[in-house]
Amino acid sequence: MNMNSLQSVRLCCKRVFSSLLQMAIDIVPPKRRRLTDESEFDVITGEDDEQLQILLCSEELTPAYDYMDEDIKPIQTFISEEVDSRDVGVTGMTIMVAGSSYIPKLNAEKPLGEDASFICLNKQVIGVADGVGGWAKKGIDSGVYSRELMKNAELAIQKQSSITTIDLMKVLNEAFSNTKAKGSSTACILSLSDDTLHAVNVGDSGFVVIREGIIVYKSKVQQSRFNCPFQLGNGSTSDDPSVAEKISVPVIAGDVIVLGTDGLFDNVHDFELEAIVNSGVESWESDVPETLAWRIAQYALDNAKNTEVYTPFTRECFKDGVVRNGGKYDDITVIVANIWPL
Repeated sequence: MNMNSLQSVRLCCKRVFSSLLQMAIDIVPPKRRRLTDESEFDVITGEDDEQLQILLCSEELTPAYDYMDEDIKPIQTFISEEVDSRDVGVTGMTIMVAGSSYIPKLNAEKPLGEDASFICLNKQVIGVADGVGGWAKKGIDSGVYSRELMKNAELAIQKQSSITTIDLMKVLNEAFSNTKAKGSSTACILSLSDDTLHAVNVGDSGFVVIREGIIVYKSKVQQSRFNCPFQLGNGSTSDDPSVAEKISVPVIAGDVIVLGTDGLFDNVHDFELEAIVNSGVESWESDVPETLAWRIAQYALDNAKNTEVYTPFTRECFKDGVVRNGGKYDDITVIVANIWPL
């Protein structure tokens, strides 16, 4: 059997598996356990145990499941910018349209969580950052660092004179140099130009490219050891942008990009992500990326709460010799970007 035949078989099998998974989800939604003030969740990050309290997105969107728990508090979902190809410098045959959803952990001391993100469609750039939670032991909110880093990245993008090609390493270096807050953060920034997705990535945030229902590219995790990602910061043990991986991936119209923090990728397997995206692409959600982002974030949250499900984080724990079941409760940021033809 040649490579093309193997690829065709793999594609067929994954589509069948994804369809079966989606049917199972539709028939039997994942079990949800009632949360109480006494509920605690150990995520094995070296931080103190936190009370597990859940914060969900706007009720104006149709949820995948019916959430009735009194513990759940709605927040606003970020809505994607309106984008007109006449306002965007495009040299290829495609354009990126994006929307995002963010579910931070509910914490009175850190109401904004530790993730940050931006969508800059006039420059065709999106980005996420995840503040490293270990700083909490020193009384530092690393979310301040991640938000400042992403704000400075946006400013650096707007300062670049070219409207067709953004130098992402220059953006990352400038954002890093101008961020003075204490703490540290991962970072993943993507841009679209000449029908190619360019990226710079530091740490365990990342992205996938989904084409015809199958993940054709997934960025690699950068970490010094298990659960210790590379991180930008001003501390003596933090990294600088020189560790960033530079990535280029050709894309075509119809591709779906999912960019997220580890709150997504620690809790959702590749085949699950494919099934959710396929379900969205086949519905009206294909034109509303923030709604699909919201559904993905909701699914990640459900797995994060589940103490029995086998998640990617469970798998990595086992590899490191740690016996642990269930998801990893964390801030969850998801950006969905549709690649559209001009």
